[in-house]
Amino acid sequence: MAQNDTVKLIGAWSSPFALRARVALHLKSVKYEYLDEPDVIKLKSELLIKSNPIHKKVPVLIHGDVSICESLNIVQYVDEVWSSDPSILPSQPYDRAYARFWAQYVDDKCFESINAAAGAKDEEGRMVAAGKLMECLGIVEETFQKSSKGLGFFGGENIGYLDIACGTLLGPISVIEVFSGVKFLQEETTPGLMKWAERFKTHEAVKPYVASVDEYVAFAKLKFPK
Repeated sequence: MAQNDTVKLIGAWSSPFALRARVALHLKSVKYEYLDEPDVIKLKSELLIKSNPIHKKVPVLIHGDVSICESLNIVQYVDEVWSSDPSILPSQPYDRAYARFWAQYVDDKCFESINAAAGAKDEEGRMVAAGKLMECLGIVEETFQKSSKGLGFFGGENIGYLDIACGTLLGPISVIEVFSGVKFLQEETTPGLMKWAERFKTHEAVKPYVASVDEYVAFAKLKFPK
């Protein structure tokens, strides 16, 4: 445990991974100081480099004298340290392992396709990456149907760990839709995710930290210049 209870979060408004940490802290009603990295692409603060010397990336949670890096790791830490309700991870060991597996799938497969689409040098490359992203979302749709058990979120009635992991896909997906002209969340192919996405984006623990599609698109053009 940290030696004192001061909490700081180094993030960036444009980072879907920083959003994970902010949602978790909001759900747990944790008071913290938010430190926004104004130019996370080119200029990183000394505090960020000191707090995350390996990857030098946001988010970083600073709890007292210790730093916790990597967004999913931060969400788990927040759930364990501030253990009062609502719980973020499921209570049963299998359910926890299941949620962690699919959260890692999102990071390994879905974000890989998103980055490939955003960074594609031509239309052909962009459409190939968009096709792979569509396949990933089809699998996530199946996972949602199984996990939600007919309720509103991956976690059931309330936002949980897998909701936080998957919810951060929504901003980047909106950008790829603008770039590619492809609609990824559709009633025909991903009906569960389509309705879930609206519930997630408008949830009180999420809405304050989500930028507009235009803001995300402008940032993507800076990150992936043509």
